[in-house]
This record gives sequence, C-alpha cells and structure tokens, in this order.
Amino acid sequence: QVQLVESGGGLVQAGGSLRLSCAASGLTFSRYAMGWFRQAPGKEREFVAVISRSDARTYYADSVKGRFTISRDNTNYTLYLQMNSLKPEDTAVYYCAADGGGSFYSTLTEAWRYDYWGQGTQVTVSS
Repeated sequence: QVQLVESGGGLVQAGGSLRLSCAASGLTFSRYAMGWFRQAPGKEREFVAVISRSDARTYYADSVKGRFTISRDNTNYTLYLQMNSLKPEDTAVYYCAADGGGSFYSTLTEAWRYDYWGQGTQVTVSS
C-alpha cells in the first residue's frame, strides 16, 4: 500500500532552519504531484507548497514564498521542504501529500484534491 512518512521536524528558534523529508513507497513517485500542508492547533489544514510530477515546477503559499523551498528526488522517492527564516507562526504539524489525478500543479492548493497523506511531523518555532 501507499505510504508517505515525514521526518525532520523539531524545535527551532525563530530565524532558524529545518529541512523536512517525506519518504514515499507503494506508488510510482514520478507520476504524482506532491504537496506540503500544515495544520496549527485550532486551525484548518493549509496549503504550503506543491511541486509538479517530473519537471519540478513549484508553487507556494504567499506566507512562505521566499523562505521555503520544495524539491523532490524521483530516483529516491523523496520529497523535501527546506524551511529558512522560520517564524513562530510557522509552528504546526506538517504533512506531505500525493496527487495522482493529473491536475495542473498550481491548482493543487486544496487538501481534498490529494489522494494520499502522511502522518505528519511537528515543527515548533520559539520566539
């Protein structure tokens, strides 16, 4: 079965950096657009970034543009999120997700469009 496993979360001071990873298995990774979402306590899950299937085009939420970078390694079935200049408001559980429906990558900003989800990794940014 399909599995997405996030790692790399933790506690970091404001202004610091973290790199999240999402290891995928049970699917043909290069055929899926991949996204990162996050959910803070008491808030809805929100879009962070998405990357297209094979040509690595990217699209970001305005709140993270210029600070976060999404990338993928189709050989090793891994998705990444490099997070720099972290702010306390970035504190959330971060989830990776996979979409195999062929939608144009920049439309994949809504959680319901994705087929598979990881279990999440906690990111806490202290002020």
